[in-house]
Amino acid sequence: MTDPSTRGGGPADPADLAVTIVDGYVDEPAHFGVPPYLSTYPRYTAGALVDAGVPESSIAYHTIDELREDRHKRADVANADLFVYVGGMTVPGKYVGGTPAEPDEVRELGWTADGVTLLGGPVRFGVGEENAGAQETERDDLDYDFVAKGDVEAAAYDLVTNGLEGFGNRMRETQEGDRWARRGAFVVEQHPNHPDYLICELETSRGCAYRCSFCTEPLYGNPSFREADGVVSEVDALSDRGVDHFRLGRQADILAFGGDGEAPNPDALRRLYGGIREAAPGLETLHLDNMNPVTIVDYPERSREAIRIIAEHNTPGDTAAFGLESADPVVREENDLLVSAEECLEAVRVVNEEGGWRPGDEPGTTPGGDDRVRGPSTGPNASRRLPKLLPGINLVHGLQGEREETFEHNRRFLQRVYDEGLLLRRINIRQVMAFAGTEMSETGAEIAEDHKRQFKQYKQEVRETIDNPMLERVVPRGTVLPDVHLEYHQDGMTFGRQIGTYALLVGIPGERELGRTMDVAIVDHGYRSVTGVPYPLDVNAASMDELTTIPGIARSTAGDIVVGRPHASLEEVPVETIDLSAYCVATDSDPATIPGLEEPGNPAAGRSD
Repeated sequence: MTDPSTRGGGPADPADLAVTIVDGYVDEPAHFGVPPYLSTYPRYTAGALVDAGVPESSIAYHTIDELREDRHKRADVANADLFVYVGGMTVPGKYVGGTPAEPDEVRELGWTADGVTLLGGPVRFGVGEENAGAQETERDDLDYDFVAKGDVEAAAYDLVTNGLEGFGNRMRETQEGDRWARRGAFVVEQHPNHPDYLICELETSRGCAYRCSFCTEPLYGNPSFREADGVVSEVDALSDRGVDHFRLGRQADILAFGGDGEAPNPDALRRLYGGIREAAPGLETLHLDNMNPVTIVDYPERSREAIRIIAEHNTPGDTAAFGLESADPVVREENDLLVSAEECLEAVRVVNEEGGWRPGDEPGTTPGGDDRVRGPSTGPNASRRLPKLLPGINLVHGLQGEREETFEHNRRFLQRVYDEGLLLRRINIRQVMAFAGTEMSETGAEIAEDHKRQFKQYKQEVRETIDNPMLERVVPRGTVLPDVHLEYHQDGMTFGRQIGTYALLVGIPGERELGRTMDVAIVDHGYRSVTGVPYPLDVNAASMDELTTIPGIARSTAGDIVVGRPHASLEEVPVETIDLSAYCVATDSDPATIPGLEEPGNPAAGRSD
C-alpha cells in the first residue's frame, strides 16, 4: 500500500477540498447498483463528505462507463485532492444498462489520481480475475492509499475530518446513515441517467441473522434496521432532486423490517410504504428485492398481512427474490440453507395468493376486503397488466455437497411450481463466487469448475422447459407494459425495459429513437425476454414488420391491411380470427387505454405506473 504522506499535498481544510467519487457499480446478495440502478454507496459517501464540511459544489461524481466513453473526465480523478472509488461484485450477473469495473480498471484509476485515494464498497471482500461466476477471490488493495474495511462513507467522513491522514475502520451509526442519505441526495443530478432513467436503491437494513455458507451479507453482522422515518426522509430528499423510481432492495428480508430480525411487523411496513407514498406522491416505481421464504414458513399469517400491504402500495411488476439456493437436501444441510424445497414451494404459494393479482382484476377491483381478488391471476379473464408482486427463485451452483442429483432436485422443484399453475417472475441460476470470511472460501470454485459443463446443459434445459412457458403465463399476449425505456438496437429491432426489479427485456420491431419511452403490448416470448409492438398500434400507420409481429396476422393479411388503408375503424380491418383491439386502434377513432391503470381503492390510482 502506498504511503499516503507521499501523495497529494493538497489542502486539508474540508472547505477547500476537491473530491471525486467514481462509481464502479455493485452487485451484492442484498444490494444492487448497475444502471439504471444507483446504489447507496456513492450517495451516502457524498453526504458524509458534505457532513464533514466539503461543499456540494466541490464533489464530482462519475460512473465507470462515463470515464470509458469520455477519457477527458479522468481529469477529475487526476486533479482531486481526494479520490474515492466505490464498487464491487459479490454475485455475478449479466447487465444491459452498464458494465461493472474490472479489477485492472480500478487499479488504473488509482494510478491516475494525484491526490489521496480511498477504495471502498463490497470490493473490500475481494476480487477475482474478472466479474464472473465460478471465481475464487482474494482481498487486494489495488494500489490505493486507503481501503475502507468498514463503511466507505464512514471512512470518507473520518478521513476528511482527520486532515486526510487516516481513519479507524468502523461501521456508520444509524443516525449518521439517515443524515448522510439526505445530504447525499444531490449526487443523483450528476448521474448520466438522471432524471428519466434512474432508480435509487433504498436501504432498510443490513446484515443477516442466518449464515448461509456462500453469502457475504452476514459479514455485515446481525440485522441492523433503519426506522421508517429515516427511509421516508431519504425518499423525500431524492424526490426533491427529481427521482421518481425507488426500490427497497438493500435488505436481506423486507418482511423482517421493523421487527426483531425474524418476525414480520405489518404496522412498520405500513408506516414505511405509506410514508414513501406521501413523500413522493408522483413516484412511478416502488419495488423491492429480497424476501426470505423462511419468514413466511415460520410466521404465515403475519407474512400474509405484510405481503398484502406491500402489494397495495407498490407498482406492478414487483419481484420478491427468494433465496432457495438449492432444492437438494444434502446441499441444504452442508451449506446451512434455510428452507427445504417443500417449504419454499409453500412460500411461493403464499406470495402468489396475496400479491399475484393484476391491477384491473375484478371485483371492484381489489385490494382490500374479504372479496378482494387473490392470485395467481391467470387465464383469459385476467387483466392485461403485470401482477403486483410475484416471487423469484435464486439457485446457486458449486456449493458444498453438490452432486449429479442436485441438478435433478432443482429441475423437479421448478417443474412442481409450474405444474401447480403458480407464477414465478424470475429464475436466477448462477455459479458461486467464493469470498474470504465465508465457509465457501475453503472450497473455492473447485466444485463449480468440475460441474461447469453439466451446469450449462441444465441451465439451458430450464430456460427451454420452464422459463419460456412461465413467461407466457406471467406475461400473456396482449399484456401492456407502460413506459418501456428504449436502450439499444440489434438485428433491426429496438430493445428496452421498464424501470424496476428484474425488468423484462422487450424487443420491438424497427430501429426507434433511443432514450425515449413508449407503452408496449406483448406479442411473443423468448426464454428471458419478450417481443412487443407499440401500444396502441395504429393500423393506418403500422409497418409490415409491426403488423406481422401480431399473432394471427400473416404477411398476406398484413399486405391486405396496408392496401386497404385508411381504415375508419378496427371493424373494417380484414382480419377475422384475432381481437385487434388488444393491440391496435384505427387512427384516433377507437379509444385505447392501459387496462387497470386507475382502479378504485388502489393507492396507485391516477398514476401512470
